[in-house]
Amino acid sequence: MLKKLRHPAEERENMFTIDAHLDLSMNAMEWNRDLRQPVMEIRKRELGMTDKPDRAKGTVALPELRQGNIGLVVATQIARYVAPDNPLPGWHSPEQAWAQTQAQLAWYKAMEAAGEMVMIKTKDDLDSHVALWQNGAPNDDKPIGYILSLEGADSLVTLKHLETACEYGLRAVGPAHYGPGRYANGTDASGKLQPAGKELLREMAKLNLILDATHLCDDAFWDALEIFTGPVWASHNNCRALVNHNRQFSDDMIRALIERGAVIGGALDAWMMVPGWVRQQSTPEAMQCNLDKMIDHLDHICQLAGNALHVGIGTDLDGAFGKEQSPYDLETIADLQKIPALLAKRGYSSADIELIMHGNWLRFLCQAW
Repeated sequence: MLKKLRHPAEERENMFTIDAHLDLSMNAMEWNRDLRQPVMEIRKRELGMTDKPDRAKGTVALPELRQGNIGLVVATQIARYVAPDNPLPGWHSPEQAWAQTQAQLAWYKAMEAAGEMVMIKTKDDLDSHVALWQNGAPNDDKPIGYILSLEGADSLVTLKHLETACEYGLRAVGPAHYGPGRYANGTDASGKLQPAGKELLREMAKLNLILDATHLCDDAFWDALEIFTGPVWASHNNCRALVNHNRQFSDDMIRALIERGAVIGGALDAWMMVPGWVRQQSTPEAMQCNLDKMIDHLDHICQLAGNALHVGIGTDLDGAFGKEQSPYDLETIADLQKIPALLAKRGYSSADIELIMHGNWLRFLCQAW
């Protein structure tokens, strides 16, 4: 399946790429962005809007995915439930959160009907889609393949809802997001899995769903790895050794993921890339936050692993932030094509660069499915 590079210096510039974390439907349904339009058109339409801090600063749209040869993504549904004492933004009942994820699903289906996207649910789907994107033809009319993932499980009203979601195509679940959750505690929270979270993980294993360890707090992370028997990845996570925050993975956590055969996607949210970032004050230029900083995180994981088999790309671009909180040398997501040259400067071989850009995610999915 993995095509070997015949002319590495030339083909690196437009290498087939997988992004393992994009909140596409959230942008469509909550930010009201028509992602069929180019990024610059979306920015133009948002000029003067102040309801979101990243208005007119977006980086992701379907044309730019095609431009960047990013033919396969892990695309999310996301809707947080918040209890009355939880100050985070979110929905006030699990049923409302579920309804929001169904609206997001309806958007993906609308994109499929328009020929813009195609859901990837099986190994056969994966093989044929990768072959399409590697056939040498222009990308202009190719659908973006997406693997459906649920970021935060709060919207699953019951385990029956998980089964329903699996039937309509859900293939990965991150039990937590930010703060305390119905199933697990996430970023900036603490505590082991809730009893319902343990049942969730057991049901996920039965359904052969992928566990996304991203956002699990430390207690829940170790609990989950002990309980869950299925495939594990971390779609968008960086290294605590470089940016000391509980959102990141410690070296011990990274080693545990490596032992489980996980792949960890490097994220491009600036505060996760460089230490000392102050939200809505720091700027990428002043903090010297560029794409090379993500390479630092990927390289750290590779050094712990002793190889390049456990890292990939999981940008989280436009995950409620835009250019104001992205690497300064990235104008749109198409600039992921700058990464192969940066890896080559670090001494990574053509084969390892190919693994990082897409090969590790493909191998993981083939083994999981």
